[in-house]
Amino acid sequence: MTIDAPAAPIRSIAHAQVSLSTILLSYLQVGVTAFGIAIIPKLKALVLDKQWLSEDEMNEGFALVQLYPGPMMVDFTAYVGYKLRGVPGAIAATLGFITPAFVLMLILSALYFSAGSLPWLQPILGPLFIGLESLVTGVIAHLALDFGERVLKGRVQAVIALAAFGALLYNVNAVIIVFVSLALGALLLKPNTPAGTSPLARTRPNVAPVPPQRWLAIAAVTATVIAGAALAAVLHSDVGQMGLSFFKIGTIAFGNGITIMPLVQADVVDTFHWLTPAQFADGIALGQITPGPVLITATFVGYKLGGLIGAALATFAMFAPSFAMTLIFTEVFARLHNVRVIRGALAGVLASFVGLLAVMVLQLGKPAITGPATLTLAAAALVAVRFFKLDVLWVFAGGLCAWAMLLAIGLV
Repeated sequence: MTIDAPAAPIRSIAHAQVSLSTILLSYLQVGVTAFGIAIIPKLKALVLDKQWLSEDEMNEGFALVQLYPGPMMVDFTAYVGYKLRGVPGAIAATLGFITPAFVLMLILSALYFSAGSLPWLQPILGPLFIGLESLVTGVIAHLALDFGERVLKGRVQAVIALAAFGALLYNVNAVIIVFVSLALGALLLKPNTPAGTSPLARTRPNVAPVPPQRWLAIAAVTATVIAGAALAAVLHSDVGQMGLSFFKIGTIAFGNGITIMPLVQADVVDTFHWLTPAQFADGIALGQITPGPVLITATFVGYKLGGLIGAALATFAMFAPSFAMTLIFTEVFARLHNVRVIRGALAGVLASFVGLLAVMVLQLGKPAITGPATLTLAAAALVAVRFFKLDVLWVFAGGLCAWAMLLAIGLV
């Protein structure tokens, strides 16, 4: 690989030894209080306020986790824990961040699916959930537009997005779309990284060798992930198939939670029909209103198929593959001189996710938008988050209150 600019060392700070309990409790606090777009600032503020890493080290980690598959916020959390205390630190940080969302989603999933078995609740909750699904459609439409603005930087990316959109409409396997986009990006896109803008574009002279015991710990984590996938494979049930599906998605999907959702929908709704489109939209809504990572919707799917065990397997399968990759790539990328080819591949696959998200909006909207009232509600949600910058929690709360009032006075 070529070097774009003269080597510039990454500035670091001397870290005091941080206890595992401190890491766990700190991320538990973030996991309880961070919602939606506030997650990124909270994660960064935690690192800088406690002086765990320098700003350069933090930015390096944030750039790093965008270069391989997996949900970025969870992987960034694992990166910080790994830098502080190795593999045990990464485990403590990740468990702290995910556990509150997992527990809350378990409770909400139990209530949601129990309500479905109580006929007397259906006349009350059914119409309310129609409104909720309309709001989700509007919010996802905003996220697709916002993501497209940030990702589509030229004609090649636009064509890749359009091709992915058409391919998914014609039922081409989403995994094939991702890999083709990855290859096209690597071949056709070579993003220029100006000197000084990305720590990952710099060389790292005199990088200390990794202690053997750390490689052994990384190998143990990787072996655990593989064992989890093997266990799912031998179950020969919907729960096992779901586990394999989420292991696959967690291994190949790039970006943040919402950009990964189309791959989840392709398997959960379109291929295996574990959830209806309406149930999937409700699962996304619950993932949006719970703190922590949006992909905690995996817990919702797992609970539907296998109760507590299914929820635990689904959650582990979604987050564990990229957790292991974070440990490996933190060491590997520290020894690379340039990652422009990798950035090209990433640009290609992210462009494809714009097209996949657009299909997801159409598929979610089809059962949700049933008339002028639901279309207006979806449009109101889009305007609220896009132009008024309202938090999704307020959009859902206000939208459902307005919808309930319309239901009460008989206008819908």
